[in-house]
Amino acid sequence: MLSPEEFRERYPEEKLAEELPDSPIGSLRDIQYLYGKLYTLATTGGGEYAPYLTPDAAGDLEDSGDSLIVVRADLSGDEPRLADRIDPVWVTSYSEDQVQDVAHCKYPAARGIDHSVTHQSGQNSDPEKLARYAKERLTKWATDDVVQEVAENHDEGWIIKELVELGEDEGALDEIEGTLTTALGGESTTALLTVQVQLDEDEGYRWPGDLDVFMEAMRQRKLSKLVTKNKADDSSGNATDLVTGEPTRTVGTSEDPQNYFLGKQLEKFPGLDIEEAWRTHPISEDAAVTVMNADTFVEACTYRTFGAKVYCLPYFFGRPSIDDAYTLYSTLHAAANADESRTTPIENVYQRRTDWSIDTNRLRFYVSAVMPHQMSRYDVFGETLNGRIQYPAELARSHVDVLRTAAFRDDDRWTAAFPTNEGWTLLDGEGLLGPIASGWYFAETLPTGEDEASADDIRIEALVDVLSGTPIPVSMLLDGYVERIIEEDTDEQFPRFRVASQYAQLCALAGAEEEFLTADDQQRSIAEQPTYRIRTMESRENLAITDGGFEGDQNLEEFIENTPALGHDQRCGVFLLGALVGAVGSYQEWPLERSTTLVDQFPVKSITTNRIKKVAQDAIEKTLTYTREEKKREGKQYPGTKFDYIVDRLRKTILNPDPDEWDLDKSDLRFYYALGVTYGMNDRPLSDDDEAAAEIEEEATS
Repeated sequence: MLSPEEFRERYPEEKLAEELPDSPIGSLRDIQYLYGKLYTLATTGGGEYAPYLTPDAAGDLEDSGDSLIVVRADLSGDEPRLADRIDPVWVTSYSEDQVQDVAHCKYPAARGIDHSVTHQSGQNSDPEKLARYAKERLTKWATDDVVQEVAENHDEGWIIKELVELGEDEGALDEIEGTLTTALGGESTTALLTVQVQLDEDEGYRWPGDLDVFMEAMRQRKLSKLVTKNKADDSSGNATDLVTGEPTRTVGTSEDPQNYFLGKQLEKFPGLDIEEAWRTHPISEDAAVTVMNADTFVEACTYRTFGAKVYCLPYFFGRPSIDDAYTLYSTLHAAANADESRTTPIENVYQRRTDWSIDTNRLRFYVSAVMPHQMSRYDVFGETLNGRIQYPAELARSHVDVLRTAAFRDDDRWTAAFPTNEGWTLLDGEGLLGPIASGWYFAETLPTGEDEASADDIRIEALVDVLSGTPIPVSMLLDGYVERIIEEDTDEQFPRFRVASQYAQLCALAGAEEEFLTADDQQRSIAEQPTYRIRTMESRENLAITDGGFEGDQNLEEFIENTPALGHDQRCGVFLLGALVGAVGSYQEWPLERSTTLVDQFPVKSITTNRIKKVAQDAIEKTLTYTREEKKREGKQYPGTKFDYIVDRLRKTILNPDPDEWDLDKSDLRFYYALGVTYGMNDRPLSDDDEAAAEIEEEATS
């Protein structure tokens, strides 16, 4: 494959312009056609037969041992015979220089011989099998019905006829087998097997790529499969080519890099008659073959998420210009030649956007998540033509900003509302573009689901929505968040880092410049951006020290005021209830060292509007009990009770209206209860140990 520099040199602007489609990109087929055209130009070049060759199919054989076996037929005399002045069977090493010579056109091994006279053996075939393949160049390929039809109508058809005649000579076939077996010395190998023919005794032996009749036979064999796949007799007819817009003969069962429009995809086209598939999906023969050649570039732009295969195909909006084509080729070439890594196409392009002078405003991605079930049957879960770099990049930026706010960053004396953790991707804030583009960003917060994604997997839906800038319903996220919390809310430990990750994600989606969230009237405030102040890592000496009041009280008040979602009384009430349960639970766990706490006693899945008053009553009673115990045991004097800064607010919000009359959605109720629990568990003054850790962090970042 040509390097980007070689590509520019081989195809200057005027020459490349002749090859590019003159219509704008408007469908997956248009993208595949452009990919296939660039791939063909970069590998087999231009010309009538170039799109039909498969140069990558035998790429792993280049310069490897006995990888090319050539049967030499002398057709210069009255009777065809094997070469006698040189070896009748030549065993050598296949090289890149011979790609055009052998003109290989691969057909899946399980389905029969290759389209071209050149055939690729299976892995490490023994000499006996290789000998059979070598003889079949004469006895099977040359006698194929399609090849024979070409021979009847082509000026050079006599060449094929004489190969057939030579294949009927048992002595010649025995000589092929004996010579090849001797040459291999009994060793097995993987090889391309082909023929060379001598047409005149004064000339040398010609490769298949030198003879038009071989190439035309190869072409016709490949075309024959475009109309007979899935047992169709002849799925072809005159229609308008969906790629070029020209009226022509179209085919209905061509292969597809994604197996997306095959006749067998009956669920996509209910009632489809395979014989009439060309009417549903009309594509010309040449366009179909060019689309098939997109496979290398298409595969290079895929990755796996949740067991599904995600296609992320870059293209430029509108009609591809020459500069667009050069840039796109650089992008695809880099993807096709990249070392195996977990980097997604979006990350790759983002990292090199400056080097390649990419106009990111015109760059688009076709994104779809596909679940392969069989070799030719895929389910498509999500699909968009409008993926853009800006969307995941903006979300990554927004998420980092959220983690810099008072909601996630401690002040000098009191903890932040929620914890951060370097071991949690969404609470660390570094390098989030990759997790967002790959789908890991939502795998961290939404239900784990089955091993393989299903059609209604909200992780896939959220991924495609973010990449395409489509707003995600808040209700869908809350349902998913709560389901994941319940999955992990066990007796052993409340999933506070999970809840904190979910809330950071929710804030990031709400705070991004793009509109990533949509909600009904009741949940509209959840989609609004919180107004938490940014905390920078100032030195401790420069930090303003609170000179009055109780910090826990002030922080809670500030958090509620700056969280639009908590402007809703019922949501704020259940959040405060969770905060009290979390605070009491932490107190029970430490310093009381209780094995069972209020957090365990009232898990998220148990919270309903009918239980709000019961949970509140128990939690408040615990605060009174622990206050009395502390006063008696430690002689402490309180103006009120423990956690009264939570209790007082809870009493005000939880009674009006009465919880029995609440109409808050269940997932909404439970998520903000879980958020409150996380808040309460994290709500405490910084200890000496915390301060020491903070000082170390400051020194490390100063």
